Amino acid sequence: MPQTILRYVRPWGGEPADVTLDSGRITAVEPHDPQSERHGNVVEGHGRLLLPSFSDVHVHLDSTRLGLPFREHTGSPGVWGMMLNDRRNWRTAEVDIHERVAHTLELMIARGTTRVRSFAQVDADCRLERFDAVAAARETHRDRADVQIIAFPQAGLLREPGSVEALEEALKRGADVVGGIDPCALDRDPAKHLDIVFSLAEKYQVPIDIHLHEPGQLGVFSAELIVERTKALGMQSKVTISHGYALWGINEATTHRLIDDFAEVDISTATIAPAAQAVLPLQHLSQAGIRVGLGQDGQRDYWSPYGNADMLDRTWQLAFTSGFRADQQIEHCLAVASVGGA
Repeated sequence: MPQTILRYVRPWGGEPADVTLDSGRITAVEPHDPQSERHGNVVEGHGRLLLPSFSDVHVHLDSTRLGLPFREHTGSPGVWGMMLNDRRNWRTAEVDIHERVAHTLELMIARGTTRVRSFAQVDADCRLERFDAVAAARETHRDRADVQIIAFPQAGLLREPGSVEALEEALKRGADVVGGIDPCALDRDPAKHLDIVFSLAEKYQVPIDIHLHEPGQLGVFSAELIVERTKALGMQSKVTISHGYALWGINEATTHRLIDDFAEVDISTATIAPAAQAVLPLQHLSQAGIRVGLGQDGQRDYWSPYGNADMLDRTWQLAFTSGFRADQQIEHCLAVASVGGA
């Protein structure tokens, strides 16, 4: 790979600089001198910001409708109702799922995202159709982005026969992460749900990412079970709790206790910057050393009309929903969306 010079850029908004890249790595950052001449492969930055590329660590590429015609939102409240709405519609979209997924991943890359962690729904209905579409898009764009695939039981593991088998088959086919979802509220048997998820993670030596939408103390209970298993099975640094909107809205004592528990076993968390009642305690999480990533979630799909493949836009949303105004707070959101996700 030839040497490249990014001329007249402002790393992290700082002083103008010329940045040299060699074999894909930054090898020099020098103050910009307007009178100096740079030879070779020079990219003129024209004084623009130079930022790390984005990491979208919570996206559902397999449900995207980006680029397709408008359709009315037909989802009903609740995870199960929304899942059924998606199930009724995803196969009959105007464009084949392989094309939809590859197109959305291409848009994400064009808008600065080079690290992606995407869920791929596996269940008794779709089996591995959706997983295969995400895997194909990863292969198409393998030279442009690093993509991890989470085998995700969106419909739960215990409500429909064949769900566990579909999840394990995706792991056999190369899924990078095993997913779980609402062990209490959806499957109504948290011990069995988590037994399955953690045993598959151990069997295939992959990390875990669990959606947690559960409200109030129910969500806290599930989070505590996840912490216990992470500790008991020695899976420190290998577990992520996604969403967890309600974990931070009980009271201050519960928030501090959960932060301490997460930090002890190095559980990371991924947010989509929702307009939730309880604000993510972003700065407290950071101070405790807890890894926080940001994602777009679904993108104009059968769940939501929002999302545009632009992580800079979602970074703005994280700062806005957090009530941030100070420069360093907003810069921290950008760090979460880039190096934090990485």
